[in-house]
Amino acid sequence: MKLYKISFFALAGLMTLASCNDIDEMEPASNALTEDQVKQTKEMISARAEASFSSMFNMMGLPNGVFNRTSYRADDFGFIMQHISCDAEGPDYLYDDSGYNWFSVCGEYSSRNANYANPYIRYCAPYNQIKMANDIIKDTKAATDSVSKNMLAQAHAIRAFDYLELVQYFQFNYQIAKDKPAVPIVTEETPDEQFTNNPRATVEEVFKLIMEDLNFAVANLNNSRANKTRINQQVAYGLRARANLIMGKWADAAADADKAMEGYTPAEITGPAFVDINEPNWIWGIEITQNIALIGSYATCSSWLSSFSADSYTAGAGCYAMINTLLWDKIPETDVRKGWWVDEDLHSPLLANESWGSAQGDAISTLEIDDVKMAFTPYTNVKFGMKDGIGSANNINDYPLMRVEEMILIKAEGLAKSGQETQARAILENFVKTYRDPAYSSSASGRTLADEIWYQRRVELWGEGFAMSDIMRLQKPLVRFHDENCNQPAAFRFNLPADDAWLLMRFCDSETNTNAGIIDNTGSHQPEQDQYPNLRDGVTD
Repeated sequence: MKLYKISFFALAGLMTLASCNDIDEMEPASNALTEDQVKQTKEMISARAEASFSSMFNMMGLPNGVFNRTSYRADDFGFIMQHISCDAEGPDYLYDDSGYNWFSVCGEYSSRNANYANPYIRYCAPYNQIKMANDIIKDTKAATDSVSKNMLAQAHAIRAFDYLELVQYFQFNYQIAKDKPAVPIVTEETPDEQFTNNPRATVEEVFKLIMEDLNFAVANLNNSRANKTRINQQVAYGLRARANLIMGKWADAAADADKAMEGYTPAEITGPAFVDINEPNWIWGIEITQNIALIGSYATCSSWLSSFSADSYTAGAGCYAMINTLLWDKIPETDVRKGWWVDEDLHSPLLANESWGSAQGDAISTLEIDDVKMAFTPYTNVKFGMKDGIGSANNINDYPLMRVEEMILIKAEGLAKSGQETQARAILENFVKTYRDPAYSSSASGRTLADEIWYQRRVELWGEGFAMSDIMRLQKPLVRFHDENCNQPAAFRFNLPADDAWLLMRFCDSETNTNAGIIDNTGSHQPEQDQYPNLRDGVTD
């Protein structure tokens, strides 16, 4: 059995350690396996692959998944935490600067500290899942049965997803930095001795692996699957659309997005939602079962994204996820999405048919319940509801990883940047006018079409983990404020140029201490309050 020497790989290995040891301890008599031993070994490998396969998906939103329950952390919940961190580092998503804000390190950008838990979790979670994917690939790549081949294809897709989650934050955009160092590559073929000296692969090398994995997944999957937590061909197309968009392969991105969205329709916005993996606009998501939530109810998306949980950091501690007023002010009154956040008077039309106990409509905003709910603050989000109903303490909200709306916007961007601007405008306007704002015109704002599509992404995908990946791939400055008249806490009120080295993540101590091949990112410094006040991004100008 391969013993991964990088510390965090061992964490994922614990989940399947017993079955691995059973196989490894089957010593052949006289250097030869009997027929029964061969059969038993194959059965064990199949069982191990099945166990690893389920664990590979279950860990995606698992509370205390990285710290392995040795010490409870309310910010340790896999890829949901990773996406919240990336949004909290962006321009549009913010929490109060309080002692209850576990994501304050992202707001202030001390998340580059190598010995902090936040960057450690964000580095370990993808590599733990890569370890599981590699195990499955190793165990099933020679298999011929359809079940094993399906697991193999999904493992390749998951590995591509993980490297996409890493590569965008450790180096600048593919189109300007493809020859620069990104992150170490680990596959099922990486020898043991390499783990203590595994240098950073270039951005181009990482994307080569990503595309190989996704091409394999697209070629070997169909559109059947057990449920939306699993990857089918459409999800693989969607992941490849993202990768092509980052690489600047615009026409390919549009074509893949078109295949990914087939059969899905955008959400009709009538109230708080985005909490159930069975919502018809979700292509792929993380399901939070009751058993998962019980591991750590505060380490869930319900606790950090929804403003309606009766057992949460949001309502209970008043640590509400809010929108930056720079973006909120740009949303027209005719756009139903403006109601995803309460206004300065704590009003949202999307609360009209909702209730929390005896409080109905806007009264939910001002409702206060000791140790359960504090009054909303202006610009608190009401986008994310509660799966068990407003006021529930059952933190089982699911989390979207891919929605049809994202694919529509990728298609529009891909077409616009490949010279098909008329068609891109038609797709963008059809989506927004039909489902979000009947008065919409893509040219009314005066933005370029590229910036208009980015604006639509910032509004539509708010809170879903795309803020910093878009900043990095579009080579845009981080613009959080124009002057002091904004709702950013003082410590989070700063801007950063698009080429500022502090935008790049640093490697956690556990990696640099065990992997001699790592040369870390350097340069710049933690941002200072009110720095670069004259920066503008083309959207919130």
